[in-house]
Amino acid sequence: MKSIRLEKDSDNIVHLILDNPNASANVMDGDFTDSLHEAVQQLQNDNYAGIILRSAKSTFFAGGDLKSLYAAKREDAQQFFDSCEALKADLRWLETQGKPVVATINGAALGGGWELALACHHRIAIDSRKVKIGLPEVTLGLLPGGGGCVRMPRLLGMQDSLPYLMEGKQVDPQRALDAGLLHQLATDADQLLAHARTFVLANSGEPMQQPWDKPGYRMPGGDAKNPKNAQLLVVAPAMLTKKTHGCMPAPEAILSTVVEGSQVDFDTATRIESRYFIELACGQVAKNMIGTFWFGLNAIKAGASLPDPVQKEARNIETAPVEKVGILGAGMMGAGIAYACAGNNVEVVLKDVSLDAAENGKAYAVRALEKRLERGRIDEAGMQAILSRIQTTVDPADLKGCDLVIEAVFENRDLKAEVTREAEAQLDDNAVFASNTSTLPITGLARAAERPQNFIGLHFFSPADKMPLVEIICGEQTGGETLARAFDFVLQIGKTPIVVNDSRGFFTSRVFGCYTNEGIAMLGEGVNPATIENAAALAGFPVGPLAVSDEVSLTLMGKIRQQTVEDLQAEGKKPPTHPADPVIDHMLELGRAGKAAGGGFYTYPETGRKHLWQGLAQEYPLAEKQPPLEDVKERLLFAMAIETLRCYDEKVLRSVRDANIGSIFGIGFPPWTGGALQYINQYDPVAFQQRAQQLADTYGERFTPPDSLQRLIASNAQLADG
Repeated sequence: MKSIRLEKDSDNIVHLILDNPNASANVMDGDFTDSLHEAVQQLQNDNYAGIILRSAKSTFFAGGDLKSLYAAKREDAQQFFDSCEALKADLRWLETQGKPVVATINGAALGGGWELALACHHRIAIDSRKVKIGLPEVTLGLLPGGGGCVRMPRLLGMQDSLPYLMEGKQVDPQRALDAGLLHQLATDADQLLAHARTFVLANSGEPMQQPWDKPGYRMPGGDAKNPKNAQLLVVAPAMLTKKTHGCMPAPEAILSTVVEGSQVDFDTATRIESRYFIELACGQVAKNMIGTFWFGLNAIKAGASLPDPVQKEARNIETAPVEKVGILGAGMMGAGIAYACAGNNVEVVLKDVSLDAAENGKAYAVRALEKRLERGRIDEAGMQAILSRIQTTVDPADLKGCDLVIEAVFENRDLKAEVTREAEAQLDDNAVFASNTSTLPITGLARAAERPQNFIGLHFFSPADKMPLVEIICGEQTGGETLARAFDFVLQIGKTPIVVNDSRGFFTSRVFGCYTNEGIAMLGEGVNPATIENAAALAGFPVGPLAVSDEVSLTLMGKIRQQTVEDLQAEGKKPPTHPADPVIDHMLELGRAGKAAGGGFYTYPETGRKHLWQGLAQEYPLAEKQPPLEDVKERLLFAMAIETLRCYDEKVLRSVRDANIGSIFGIGFPPWTGGALQYINQYDPVAFQQRAQQLADTYGERFTPPDSLQRLIASNAQLADG
């Protein structure tokens, strides 16, 4: 079926109307490329005043066909390359056929959509918040393969184009106009079309050319040989490696495409781009990232992470948006949750034991908003509107009328029970009560509630206003309506929800503990602490295990372990032990409990950057034989992946997608892997099992692969959702 309708108006202007019949958005799939080629063939034998590209959808053009990109295999590379070049040839014809071509952008123009607009001589957009312009391919392990890496540098210059290409920067219409990406803005669809017609009629007489096709054209700021650019490019690879640690091939490929493409003619530059694009698209990293950050994330937002049998019940419940939320505890976590809610138009009652403490919590929002105000991201009126939605109090009665209450007090079961009873007495029978606990089982905490069916876990991550994930934990008595309302609330405040079943540490805290413990255990073995931290960076982790332990605090880690010991002993069970335990205890004895205590594994000078504590050399002398760097990296990766698989086996996790999204968004598993379970897939289950057993034989039985991995191998399958 055709994705482009060709119509001609009374002024002899051809309208190419983008209208994908197979989807709610226009995408650069096979139907589109065939339709574009057919339109080009028809126009080559036609007489017209100009061409207007417009969309019949609510968005202009969503981007590439990720299904076909995800399925691309190396043996298909030549065919893929040829089809990519054929599409570019049609786009090239549009900009060189001599008549004015105008892109009328009525909604998001991202990825391939923006590349389509770049092939037009004039670009107009409606000045609306729903319009976003950019090239986000790098976030999926790809590069813009429809000419974006060639046209953007020729339009803006090498340096100004790189943030769009290498960082996936997106801008609104006004910023796009200011940057020179757009030529004009319109107030509505009628004016958008009127502006386009006016431009075509005013320019239909003289042959139209793109800036880069005009005689004497020079790239803004010069090409790669320009001295200023040359100086940048000398250090750019090192800067890039420092940022990606070689784990992300896409930014490196983009930089190579831009540099190489700037030194050759346009057509040669597009072929260079195609070659790098095909290499990425057929590679494993792009497949990992597309599978998780596109298909997995979209499925979760559509409700796929709601577990059966609750899923059907929960999604059939019409849930009203939360209008008022109570937050118990105005510490860093409670303050961050309050700010996140108020910033998404939810009224907040922020309660603490003293008004000063509650006001200090609100001050967190003040400081964050002042930074946004300084950067021009909000105005004074917007700032005051958000702050007006945060009410501070010490009176439990102020919680009346709250649709949801979230307790964010210390990890103490008795304290949590006390605040639960106090708050619940003020709430309507259908109000939801959520605990922000990171480790304590929800079923046990719900015993303090009169309405355990309304009790649920909402585990935010610090800082709560910035971290994108919320782990929703269902207790044994949590009702379907409670889950549905909690799930929709998380989406309402702009977060990504995953749903897990109840257990000690749930999923994220349990697996995160494997990361920190493994790093600390290696220190205790005499592994160079700098090697531990650098190996984590080289593996793609955002923060090393020793540094992040300091942030969390060894005191908290010790308290969580002690609570676990007490609970399991009370149940007649033997508490688990880990080689990290004596190291943590010793550091606490030394008074080095972490950053908040003035120092831990790191020293935090008043001026200058933090650095590893020199005393570690005395407390934990280096072993004579240091392990291979690959072992250090893979101990961190395997420890988390194996524990994630155990969570999946135990039904703590209900889906592979929740495991992958949760591991990256919540606890910093390297994005290039696609997540903790996808790491096993891309490593290959057979090879993973063999390597895990090697690590177990060398470093301890905690690396022993679960039996489920052997069953997976026997069935010749991978970890995937049905």
